[in-house]
Amino acid sequence: MGVPMGQSTDAFHEGERRAQHLAGVEAPSSQFIRPFLTEQHRAFFPALPYLVVGGLDASGWPAATFLSGEPGFIACPDETTLSVTWPDNVTDPVRSGLRRGQPIAVLGIEFGTRRRNRANGLVADIDTAVVLMRVLQSFGNCPQYIRSRVSFRASREPEPIEILDGLDEKAGQIIASASTFFVASYAPSAPHSGMDVSHRGGPSGFVRVDGDRLTVPDYPGNRYFNTFGNFLENPRAGLVFVDFENGDLLHLFGDVDIKWQDDASGAQRAFTVRICRGVRRKAAVPLVWEDGPTLGRSPAEIS
Repeated sequence: MGVPMGQSTDAFHEGERRAQHLAGVEAPSSQFIRPFLTEQHRAFFPALPYLVVGGLDASGWPAATFLSGEPGFIACPDETTLSVTWPDNVTDPVRSGLRRGQPIAVLGIEFGTRRRNRANGLVADIDTAVVLMRVLQSFGNCPQYIRSRVSFRASREPEPIEILDGLDEKAGQIIASASTFFVASYAPSAPHSGMDVSHRGGPSGFVRVDGDRLTVPDYPGNRYFNTFGNFLENPRAGLVFVDFENGDLLHLFGDVDIKWQDDASGAQRAFTVRICRGVRRKAAVPLVWEDGPTLGRSPAEIS
């Protein structure tokens, strides 16, 4: 997606426009895709105790991660800058791969209220403690398929990481019971940074597991097709699953295939990821979670 205001065709890169066409939808309005953080977003991000980030790992593959801190660890000093207090961490595939000038994307999600806002851009500066992002795009998303949760700080000591060359039994169990995960994608030819990270949610078990292949139904959303558009340009995905019981993070990497008709799930579309490698980070998130209010959601969204 590009950034000019008032030019809807320029708000989407070629892959996104192709995805919209293949999905049979009219090009959506881009009036809410802005090249800056609105006042609401500048208030929203600093209040969060966690953040989802997408970037390129050391091998250049899209990667997604989930980090946390005391509210205020994210700052918005001006309308095109987002600052994250994020110490060096060699175990985190996103943090260890970030470099100045590289693409980066963030997703602020407030599980308790189901609000979510996204920003894409470039790493403006980075040191051992702070990452600065130059915002090129900022936009909100609808609250659909977000399971309401409330978090509290917890004392946890991260354990040594585990390297996976596919899905083991424990990984399969986490995925098969998940109602939430996050996916990073990257389109190198996009006129902006090309990086995107987004939320995927549904009933527990909505991700189908078949050996090392995951199939994810695509439920109706904002029709931007950021993820699908990036996949058409670069069929690689970086996923992260959060174990909300014990704070583990499961980072997965794989090749993508899109199904424009998915009869098995009843969804209009789906994408399949053939997992080629992964990283398990035990006790990486110092938060404990409780289910929040349902806020009028349908049973399918909270089962």
